[in-house]
Amino acid sequence: MLHLSNGSKHFGHKQLFEGANWLITPDERTGLVGGNGTGKSTLLKVLAGVEQLDGGELNRSKGLTIGYLPQDGLVMRGKTVFDECLSVFHEALAMDKEMDDLSDKLAHFAFGTPEYDAVADRFSLVSDTLQQHDLYNLDAQVGAVLGGLGFSKEDWARQTEEFSGGWQMRIALAKLLLEKPSLLLLDEPTNHLDLETRNWLEDYLRSYPRAFILISHDRYFLDVTVSKITEVWNKRVWFYTGGYEKYVKQKTERRDQLAKDYANQRDRIEQLEAFISRFRYQATKAKQVQSRIKELDKIERIEVPEDEETIHFSFPQPPASGRLVCEVSSLSKRYEPKQILKNVNFTIERGDRIALVGPNGAGKSTLIRMLSQMEEPTGGTIRYGHNVLADYFAQDQYKVLDPDAKMLEDISSAAPKVPTTELRNLLGAFLFVGDDVFKRLGVLSGGERNRYALARMLVSPANFILLDEPTNHLDLRAKDVLLEAIRAFTGTVLFVSHDRYFIDGLATRVFECEHGGVQVFPGNYEDYLWRKQGGPDQLQQAAMEMQRAHIPAVEAPPAPISPVTTLAVANVKKVNPIKLKQMQDRVRFAEDEMPRMENRMSALETALGNFTSAEESQRQTAELAQLRRDHESLMDEWQDLSTQLEEQAATV
Repeated sequence: MLHLSNGSKHFGHKQLFEGANWLITPDERTGLVGGNGTGKSTLLKVLAGVEQLDGGELNRSKGLTIGYLPQDGLVMRGKTVFDECLSVFHEALAMDKEMDDLSDKLAHFAFGTPEYDAVADRFSLVSDTLQQHDLYNLDAQVGAVLGGLGFSKEDWARQTEEFSGGWQMRIALAKLLLEKPSLLLLDEPTNHLDLETRNWLEDYLRSYPRAFILISHDRYFLDVTVSKITEVWNKRVWFYTGGYEKYVKQKTERRDQLAKDYANQRDRIEQLEAFISRFRYQATKAKQVQSRIKELDKIERIEVPEDEETIHFSFPQPPASGRLVCEVSSLSKRYEPKQILKNVNFTIERGDRIALVGPNGAGKSTLIRMLSQMEEPTGGTIRYGHNVLADYFAQDQYKVLDPDAKMLEDISSAAPKVPTTELRNLLGAFLFVGDDVFKRLGVLSGGERNRYALARMLVSPANFILLDEPTNHLDLRAKDVLLEAIRAFTGTVLFVSHDRYFIDGLATRVFECEHGGVQVFPGNYEDYLWRKQGGPDQLQQAAMEMQRAHIPAVEAPPAPISPVTTLAVANVKKVNPIKLKQMQDRVRFAEDEMPRMENRMSALETALGNFTSAEESQRQTAELAQLRRDHESLMDEWQDLSTQLEEQAATV
């Protein structure tokens, strides 16, 4: 479908990639990854035809259609949202008009004449094409995509120029999804989407009938949408099978192998150079020397790029607050004429990690501003507990920074006890490297200043931090640093994020803003979704079915249940049916595997009694020791899972 052959591209004096070969097939479902500045977006632009290669070839199959979504910069004007999206079907709409003209012509020509036959053939062709486009269902198609991307029906009739840049990009994405090109190229499509629309887009792409390649810094999104990862690394293009998690493992293995190959090559080069240096001026060795010089010239030198340093930063811990951090009672907020929040009640306790979720416009940012005392409520109260020190990170936090301050000096003043080396490591994790740390804050872009503001906040945190979309403008490496920092944080956190991996790795409770209220769910985002989808009811039904499957023919009278047993059962956390099935499968695996391991251990013990060689005895001893450890670990896991399954059955 699309074939990149020996492609190369420069950016100024920097070589982004070279010798790139990539055969893109009709079933391509690929995530394009790589560090900042490696050329991911440039490669996507090359595939889209927006930029040209410096070397190599890009061949497209006949009839290939490509749809490209950049990160930002698209602006639409002059049409309503609905009409703008409907415009992607202009050919089908033109054919519909042609159908009317052809019908009129058929009425004027006599049946069986050459003119009639020609018009009839065209009429049949156009009719078949319109059926393929599902012409009479176009409005429903447009409505489904706009609804999935968060546009209300009232928005459909609004002019496109009334929407902000993020919503303009949603309109552009909607048009591409409706157009269904042969190859869809998406550069950070989730940048402007909330969680609900990300979830919808995940489902849409999973069932997308054609090929797509996307760039994303959202691990979860990559894992659930793509079947292959393509990485721009070390000026080459590398391919990995599976989602992002499998890519991480495979890349580690590939890098280890590259290091071994490099070491072996260096040994060979040193041998050749030593021989040449030793015998260069001996006539009797001239032929051998020339042979080794030629071999040395032919060696294609392996380059091992420097490892990206893993940042582990010890953040200063804040003073402890009281157990009750914040109590909200009958809280309401109104922006005339719209009621945003009404009669909201909840409490936040020390150590909570709360994810604030909900559709755009539901009041998440409004609530977090009121909790930070940046905005007054219309009604109700917000009461902080003992010794609570709150700090707020806004989506536009960069506006409060001093534009004349130099970055390293400014962050050092915020954390005078932290060594400069550690501060520079932290800034590097947030993509400020080299001389960037000496820049004045005023010359940075909005996204760069927001990244810096987040790093600055983390070096001197309060004991209750409120974060409004802190993962925006961060790459995967910076997100990992932020996640690790907040996990180690001893205070309390309430945050808004649209990154599933980040939420699942951090949240202990989920607050859902919807329809003017706030509903509290225990657990992370996965637990929240399970409960929203009727999880407790499904679990109860699954447990009942499991129990019925194990009821003996004659049941003994039930033993009396003590109050202590009742309390223990009540405190058992229910798991969802999928997890329950995984636990049952794992128990069955352990019950099959342990006897095999025991047989192998017995065979090894017998073999050790018959000495053959010292090397073989060492190998058998090591294998036996590992088997014993594995058997003990599997036995512990089996006992633990069996107990959990018994407890789950008892909760019914």
